[in-house]
Amino acid sequence: MPMKNPPHPGRSIKDGCLDPLNLSVSEGAKRLGVARHTLSRVINGHSGISPEMAIRLEKMGWSTAHSWLAMQTAYDLAQAQRSAGKIKVRPLQVA
Repeated sequence: MPMKNPPHPGRSIKDGCLDPLNLSVSEGAKRLGVARHTLSRVINGHSGISPEMAIRLEKMGWSTAHSWLAMQTAYDLAQAQRSAGKIKVRPLQVA
């Protein structure tokens, strides 16, 4: 059963990857080969984990790209479901 309000996966990068190794955001970004602001935006939940970032995280040995993208998708879906009542559709009438 999916979580109703999963945390943004950027939090897992900070809490599960950077912090245990005492890596700063700057050092983590350098090791991942991205700009500091790019990693900072992900960690702070202002950007999602892209497929490219997921591959970078996997290459660091921090879980698999698939699991990072699954976490991002779960988060995105939970956010969309919060406003599902505002989504209007006109279903097809099948005879």
